[in-house]
Amino acid sequence: METTDVVILGAGAAGLMAGIEAGRRGRRVIVLDHARAPGEKIRISGGGRCNFTNRALTRQNAMARFLSANPRFALSALSRYTPDDFIARIDAAGIAWHEKHLGQLFCDGKATQVVDLLVRDLRAAGGALRLQVSVEGVSRTADGFSVATSAGPILAHSVIVATGGKSIPKMGATGIGYQIARDFGLGLIETRPALVPLTFAEQDLARSAPLSGIALEARVGHGKIGFDEALLFTHRGLSGPAILQISSYWREGDTIEVDLMPGRDIAADLADQRASAGKQALHNALARHMPDKLAQYVVTDTGLTGRLADQPNTALAKIAERVHRWQVRPVGSEGYRTAEVTLGGVDTTELDAKTLQARAVEGLYFIGEVVDVTGWLGGYNFQWAWASGWAAGQVA
Repeated sequence: METTDVVILGAGAAGLMAGIEAGRRGRRVIVLDHARAPGEKIRISGGGRCNFTNRALTRQNAMARFLSANPRFALSALSRYTPDDFIARIDAAGIAWHEKHLGQLFCDGKATQVVDLLVRDLRAAGGALRLQVSVEGVSRTADGFSVATSAGPILAHSVIVATGGKSIPKMGATGIGYQIARDFGLGLIETRPALVPLTFAEQDLARSAPLSGIALEARVGHGKIGFDEALLFTHRGLSGPAILQISSYWREGDTIEVDLMPGRDIAADLADQRASAGKQALHNALARHMPDKLAQYVVTDTGLTGRLADQPNTALAKIAERVHRWQVRPVGSEGYRTAEVTLGGVDTTELDAKTLQARAVEGLYFIGEVVDVTGWLGGYNFQWAWASGWAAGQVA
């Protein structure tokens, strides 16, 4: 029977990072994955350019930008392995990158450069990468663990679970990491799709269908949280970065509020137009500020008709209310099929924040998306993967 020091379950961002760090400490490392290629989420992220971190992340704002039952849990790993640390690795490898907006960093070239870097570093550290090997379970032994796989059992002193969550099942996402946690008596926080488009009920879709494909900058809010980013109307409901962000906070039955023209006063704008171009139809006046189909949708929604000149200030206020404080009640989300990440996971109260080791099971670690730590859109989840993988790799 094969033996090793560390078996890592999952060859994604967190798993590869943990393997590199453990290997550099002289540990014998085997990284297993059922996929044909490593780092598949890295490869498809950022439109194939990999949004590999976010330089706006700081220790001061991390608690607000990561969702967890215990928002403080991620601070230890994130403060010890920062965006600058990963940028240094990218720079040392000669991978060109650029910053878009809100601190989001992307490769100039293909995301596979990041995958290749990680695989190269893993092998340089002496780690073995085994693909198309399924993990069937993990059990305790006198000296560590036995990992049952489709290629036979492996004995290891330590096991690092980096299996990811349930998002994007077409890439092979499974719940094996959660099952391993349950098998060892660890608690779980209920999982749900996050960073995911939201869907409308049939009656709402019938009205909004003509808007499919329209995109604009908007502010989308839920309670005290709000995001100023792009919004996209789809044939199922709403998408775009602002919607993906708010989806992590939204729950079924909740209403979200959308400002279709943030930073503007549409009532004042229309009042100015009324004085100079009052003969135009109301929706044509509004269409000077937003796409024509959306302007028609908004005006129809208010029940107003006629020329701009015929509208009293109360009518313009009604338009403004609909534009700046549109109340939307999605019926659901597109689910794990299109969700970028999974909210919830292994309960952080079961893990040591510094090492990511299970408090009750020496030698068993959980890192990355499988843990109840979920970041905002824009490179935050990759930074959690690098940081949690790095932290576990220092000690496993």
